Amino acid sequence: MEKHENIVWGVIGAGDVCEIKSAPAMMQIPYSKIKIIMRRNEVKAADYATRHAIPNWTTNLDDVLNDPEINAVYIATPPGSHAELTIKAAKAGKAVYVEKPMANTAAECQSMIDACREAGVLLYVAYYRRTLPGFLKVKELVESGILGDIRFVNMEMNQPINPKLIANSDENWRVFPEIAGGGYFHDLASHQFDYLDFLFGEIEEAKGISMNQAGLYPADDIVSASFRFKNGTIGSGIWCFSTSPVSEKDTIQLMGSKGELSFSTFGNPMIIELLTSEHGKQQFEFSHSQPIQKPLIQLIVDELRGENKSPSTGVSAARTTRILEEICMKPID
Repeated sequence: MEKHENIVWGVIGAGDVCEIKSAPAMMQIPYSKIKIIMRRNEVKAADYATRHAIPNWTTNLDDVLNDPEINAVYIATPPGSHAELTIKAAKAGKAVYVEKPMANTAAECQSMIDACREAGVLLYVAYYRRTLPGFLKVKELVESGILGDIRFVNMEMNQPINPKLIANSDENWRVFPEIAGGGYFHDLASHQFDYLDFLFGEIEEAKGISMNQAGLYPADDIVSASFRFKNGTIGSGIWCFSTSPVSEKDTIQLMGSKGELSFSTFGNPMIIELLTSEHGKQQFEFSHSQPIQKPLIQLIVDELRGENKSPSTGVSAARTTRILEEICMKPID
């Protein structure tokens, strides 16, 4: 893989995620800069570039792919376009950093991996929890043996219906399976399963039930799952996006032979609660500041310069998409 002294980014799809989570980090990290923003909406593209002091903007993808100075592309569009754009960027010789979920199907993910390998460019996915201090603390605790042997993992996520998130909203693409793969489960649970992959290794088997109970949009709004890691750990989970506000919950529990640990995936500050027979109750608190993707993007920049390694790659992210697909049992053609 070619090493670069400076990483010059072209950003495709400068929407909400770019505002505070990702693109600002690319401008803050040494040896990294954004040269051009591409967005289909001319007014929004120009506005973003002006507000973030980015020198160029365009509505034409070729302006990004054909620029010889750009050596890395960040794809921040909805998942349904990730495979097509990644393949085009790879053929243009650009390293690719793509938003999560990586794509709508495992087959699309593999096509992205293959294209980048053939082109000799690196492929990364925005599963940034692999680099955040709170999640690294959980990994440290698990690997310290304080919980003993991990017996099982349980996940529970309940979210109330948000009246603003209606199916006919242009901003709510996440509820259209052809665009986003499978609704809020694919959007949110993808972070959880990727982190568990980071924590325990590959999930070998997964199955589940998914359906649309509330009927408010095309995607399923409730999912139940069971899964098994290659290391023998068993897992289960329930995700419901049409509960009462009093039932709202975001919890992952790790149960071991010597104790238990729980934490939230999306809470900030992140609270980690540890309970063991030897040490009693302990609590750890971590605040994750914006731009929240900065630790991961720093490692990506470092790797592209030949100095480090990113823990989130196309290969690791593809495993998560495969699990989501197996659980929902409704792959998108």
